[in-house]
Amino acid sequence: MFELVFLGTSAAAPSVHRGLPAIAVLAGEHRYLVDCGEGTQRQILKSGIGFKRLNDILMTHAHLDHLLGLGGLISTFATWEDIKEVRIWGSRHTLKRVGALLFGVVLDYDNLNIDLELIEIPEESVLVNYKDYSVSAFPTTHRGQGNLAYTFQQRDHRPFLVDKATALGVPNGPERRQLVEGQAITLADGQVIQPNDVLGELEPGLKLVVTGDIGRTDNILDDVRGADVLVTESTFLQGEDDIADGFGHLTARQAAEFAIAAGVGTLILTHLSRRYRERDILQEARAIFPNTYVARDLDHFILRRGQPVERVRDMPIVEEE
Repeated sequence: MFELVFLGTSAAAPSVHRGLPAIAVLAGEHRYLVDCGEGTQRQILKSGIGFKRLNDILMTHAHLDHLLGLGGLISTFATWEDIKEVRIWGSRHTLKRVGALLFGVVLDYDNLNIDLELIEIPEESVLVNYKDYSVSAFPTTHRGQGNLAYTFQQRDHRPFLVDKATALGVPNGPERRQLVEGQAITLADGQVIQPNDVLGELEPGLKLVVTGDIGRTDNILDDVRGADVLVTESTFLQGEDDIADGFGHLTARQAAEFAIAAGVGTLILTHLSRRYRERDILQEARAIFPNTYVARDLDHFILRRGQPVERVRDMPIVEEE
């Protein structure tokens, strides 16, 4: 299971109701922050997820609306919070700007009270590889260099069939864990139980892709293909395609067409311009791809294997004209 908490959903500049880009991805005991726009630390507090275990920050690109919040957040971590280490991941181009902000302006490197590591990501790379899931990066096209998107991939899984195990006499305890891990066991009466006796059919792992800002989709089709959930941008509406292309962004229609082409299960749009109303963005996208959400600040989505996306908190928002 993954969870998404949208901390900021505006494009370029904040609005009255939307902060600058940041998304928290919760993956079991681990937490990731994708981008860190200005004001992110306050949004973290408002969301209720808190700062604990927020040790990995994944940067999509070097534009200021996606990284200026790092100054305040890391300063708070280093001064007030019980967080001993933070890893900031990104391309060389992005980390150069992040380093200039943090070490040139915010922090006293000689008296740093936190283990802060800037980790350069090659264009395509696996960042972490845990028992239940992995996180990887792939290159995207936006303005400037070193733009990245991130894939959170759950492992394929065979469910443990409790009723079947009980009927076969498998006791509660380590024997069941051994079977789940693919090892045969021998019961007290000499009966040998094989993993296939108590494991169900293979269920594919959940795939979540978060793109950041993108201006092209044809070159990332294979990376996104088959994603259960795609989080991408929708900065413009149809009719301003040329402007969107010039600034390296997508329209809602383009994002929805991409979701169809990539065989995505659910589309969640973010990075909204102040010039548009939310309902107009949603209408344009859903006309092409009905299973679309437009994220609002502090929206919380739960993603479970083989189940529809659950939007557990839908914060009220006043439409901006």
